[in-house]
Amino acid sequence: MSQTLADLQDRTFAKATPATDSTYPPERRLTAGQLAAYLDRRTYAVVGTARPDGRPHAAMSMYVRRGTTFWLPTVSGSVRARNLREQPWLTLVVAEADGDAHIVVILEGPTETLPLEDAPEDVRAVVEGDWPRAWIRLRAERLLSYAAEDAKP
Repeated sequence: MSQTLADLQDRTFAKATPATDSTYPPERRLTAGQLAAYLDRRTYAVVGTARPDGRPHAAMSMYVRRGTTFWLPTVSGSVRARNLREQPWLTLVVAEADGDAHIVVILEGPTETLPLEDAPEDVRAVVEGDWPRAWIRLRAERLLSYAAEDAKP
C-alpha cells in the first residue's frame, strides 16, 4: 500500500519536538484532502539544499507530485543538482498568502537526480518545452502543514 500525505504528516508529528508540535497545532494542520488539493493546485515551491561547504542554498522550482514523491525538473549544471550530488537531501516549501490567510506545507526527504527518460511519462508531459536536462526525485519522509484561521486550502 502506498503511503499517503496524511500518513506521512501523522508520522512526522508523532516524532516532533514539543516546540514543533505547538507551532503546528493539530487544528491548524491540513487534512488529507486539503493536503492533496493544495499541493496539486500549486506548481512552484522554494527548495533548499546544502552547498558542499555547508552554506544553505534556496531557489524556486517547479514540481510535479505523485503520491509522496515530488519530481523537480532541472537544467544542466544547476547549483541545486550539484549540491544534491554531495548531500542528497532536499527541503521543499510550498506557501501562499500572508497573515491570517497563509498556508504552508514543508516537505523533506532524500533525493536522486535522474536522466530525463527515467521520469514517468505523465510527469515529463507536465513540463512545456525541452529545457529540463534531468529530474530530481524527492521521496518525502517528513511533512509539516499549517493553515491560518482565514486560509482557504
